Amino acid sequence: MKALVLSGGAGTRLRPITHTSAKQLVPVANKPVLFYGLEAIAEAGISEVGIVVGDTADEIREAVGDGSKFGIEVTYIPQEAPLGLAHAVLIAQEFLGDDDFVMYLGDNFIVGGITGLVDEFRGDRPAAQILLTRVPDPTSFGVAELDAQGRVIGLEEKPKEPKSDLALVGVYLFTPAIHEAVRSIEPSWRGELEITHAIQWLIDQQRDVRSTTISGYWKDTGNVTDMLEVNRSVLEGMEPRSAGTVDESSEIIGRVVIEEGARVSGSRIVGPVIVGAGTVVENAYIGPFTSVSEDCRIVDSEIEYSIVLRGSSVTGVRRVEASLIGRDVEVTPAPRNPSAHRLVLGDHSKVQISS
Repeated sequence: MKALVLSGGAGTRLRPITHTSAKQLVPVANKPVLFYGLEAIAEAGISEVGIVVGDTADEIREAVGDGSKFGIEVTYIPQEAPLGLAHAVLIAQEFLGDDDFVMYLGDNFIVGGITGLVDEFRGDRPAAQILLTRVPDPTSFGVAELDAQGRVIGLEEKPKEPKSDLALVGVYLFTPAIHEAVRSIEPSWRGELEITHAIQWLIDQQRDVRSTTISGYWKDTGNVTDMLEVNRSVLEGMEPRSAGTVDESSEIIGRVVIEEGARVSGSRIVGPVIVGAGTVVENAYIGPFTSVSEDCRIVDSEIEYSIVLRGSSVTGVRRVEASLIGRDVEVTPAPRNPSAHRLVLGDHSKVQISS
């Protein structure tokens, strides 16, 4: 069995972060989201992994390499444009051959991994098996309709009037039957080859399509709110440890990870929190559910429920919360006079200013 991991896409909902970084490499608890998926694939006993890449291919290649650090062997599959999930299967057919495979969206996060699901699929080998979860707003997802016996009878991509609240999670399992399906469908109104249409084709052909409804934790980390929520979930499962230095005037409470070379002085950290290697925390407060990456500076400031990426500094700021701060960013107090706001913002930014 092989794996096909989708790591293309523009990540428009995470701009301006994704103007300069692949959305799959934005870190959760100081580890890229993509890495959690690759680790789950390796834990399921799958070693041959194809990664579909787009405009951010160089960055993905640099981060993942040949896959050996995850215990897998990686083949990179270029996709000229994000033309749909079924298109990714179409262009990966040479790599996939006649093998069964799991397709995993690289920006998705599933607590508990996929080993149980893969084992179940290997035993029964339906033409397709999908993961479903109940969501409050199904209009943003692919949605499944089940009959009274729980069998999949219909799928629809981002429906205006959903027939259920069961959304497709970004993990799919297929036999080679899917290759005929993706060749048999036409692009949707969005100009994409939809995987939901391909699975619907299998259903229409009376092929065995099964579903598993998960009650565990799943998130599509496509926006800031979900990134922060996934970060919170991962941090809650950490074990405290300290490889850095903490002076006697500092207070460390709860599950806190301080990585090698980090220095904490005159500060209070209330976990769960992770402080990256080489980061300096000085006369500061870091509150629960915060990840501070490597080589950052948090000085004379307060920050909580946030993610701070590599090389950034927060200095002299009274309170920062529910924030995603990119790489090499400087956050400082605004001058008191004159009474004006001076902004340097990336495309598609959102700013809230108290008047």
